[in-house]
Amino acid sequence: MRFLRTVSTQRLLAIVAGVILAIAGGTAIAVAASGGGATPPRESLAEALHQAATATTPSGITARIQFTNNLIGSTNIQGTDPILTGASGRLWVSTTSHRLHLELQGNNGDAQIALDNGAFSIYDPTSNTIYKGTLPSGKGSSSKSTDTIPTVAQIQTQLTQLMQHTSILGPLPRNVAGQLAYKVKVSPKHDGGLLGDVQLAWDASRGIPLGIAIYSRNSSSPVLELKATDISYGPVSSGDLTIQTPGGAKTVQVSPTADRSHARTNSKRPGDVTGPAAVQSHLPFTLAAPAKLAGLPRQSVQLLDWSGHPAALVTYGQGLGGIAVIQQSASGQSAPSAPQGGDRQGLSLPTVSINGHSGQELATALGTVVRFTSGSVSYTVLGSVPPIAAESAARQLAP
Repeated sequence: MRFLRTVSTQRLLAIVAGVILAIAGGTAIAVAASGGGATPPRESLAEALHQAATATTPSGITARIQFTNNLIGSTNIQGTDPILTGASGRLWVSTTSHRLHLELQGNNGDAQIALDNGAFSIYDPTSNTIYKGTLPSGKGSSSKSTDTIPTVAQIQTQLTQLMQHTSILGPLPRNVAGQLAYKVKVSPKHDGGLLGDVQLAWDASRGIPLGIAIYSRNSSSPVLELKATDISYGPVSSGDLTIQTPGGAKTVQVSPTADRSHARTNSKRPGDVTGPAAVQSHLPFTLAAPAKLAGLPRQSVQLLDWSGHPAALVTYGQGLGGIAVIQQSASGQSAPSAPQGGDRQGLSLPTVSINGHSGQELATALGTVVRFTSGSVSYTVLGSVPPIAAESAARQLAP
């Protein structure tokens, strides 16, 4: 994965965000406040979900959308990348051919994302580059499930179990982009970290999910939202499902790392090696795995294969409020640096001092990532926690 080691911070985040957005776009178009127009009758959540599951799926979806991204503070973003800053655009989905095309319009050109039966393409207009790859196995599959649709009673049983850990408000009758819709609000009861709630909406008569919005616990405005301003159903042409680019676009293939960890017979996969002592025996550096980190008890220690090199994952706490620490050899790792040259319109990550070691910090509305190097070890601390908690954990790890 030389590409992941050399691509700029802004491009990497744009690609990750783009793939996530494309996956979400295939099943969720918008969460919006109730507009004018008729609304569906009130139903229990189990009844509304059963109606959605048994509805006939339309052959295609065409929508105008508004994407909002408040995940990263504006002071850390330079330029107007539509994936990182939000934008208006258009969305086409074909449920018969299992294809999707999302277009976000920006000042420097239109960022585009396409999914075709598990293969993805992401067009970056600032560099006139198309990134292509394949989603992990099981994502974007065209195979249809043969599972029996659960009854209303079975759905209610599952909801009762779910509500032991989450609070669910709804379904609330709404009118979204002119369609009769239901909306629910789901929030964690315990160990939710910085996550406030997730709001979902779907077409009451067709069963098509119409939206998703994610809120942090510190703001009444959505952190991420994909909102339809207009939507229609029916066949979608192949041309609308294909990325359109100017001439001379460069193509970069994003390939998964080959699995070299268990080429020999009877050898364990990295994920099968757990516990501090067992993991330490595979590492060329001293593992840092205190019993507690930032007040959270240690939960697990696991060996990782990091591009063919052994690394460690140590987790603390439970749920979304936990902290994960990735430790890897610093040899061959490029030092973090500020964007230069063609990446002037990317992310400018703040620097942070960790016990005298210079690192970088990405603080978002839903979590924090701190990365620094101490001696021969590179540490990445991440979790749905505020910066002060992530920094405290990092300083506890650094000598």
